[in-house]
Amino acid sequence: MKLRKIISSEYLIALLVTVFFYWHFEFSFLYFVLLLLLPDITMLGYIVNTKVGALFYNIGHSLVLPGILLIIGIVIASSPLLMASIIWLAHIFLDRALGYGLKYDEAFTKTHLQQIA
Repeated sequence: MKLRKIISSEYLIALLVTVFFYWHFEFSFLYFVLLLLLPDITMLGYIVNTKVGALFYNIGHSLVLPGILLIIGIVIASSPLLMASIIWLAHIFLDRALGYGLKYDEAFTKTHLQQIA
């Protein structure tokens, strides 16, 4: 099995884990569907140029911010924060499972996942 397929499978499993926890916390699946693509608003940075676009996109598609929000949501027992962070993580895992990675400055289509054989 190719390494790329293994990595896509891992991200698909991570997506399923986020969906499981979203269901476990009994959050509205209507919100899940409505908000799942919201992080893609970060692509608007590409209106300026590829460097700004890559920066905005990578901020919105890095695991760091939703991971921090998830921890904060657990610590302060904030359902809205938990819900938002799980949806955000699900979006990232879905993108990565489909092969969309973090962007390089050169072009929207050049991603870190393309470097994997």
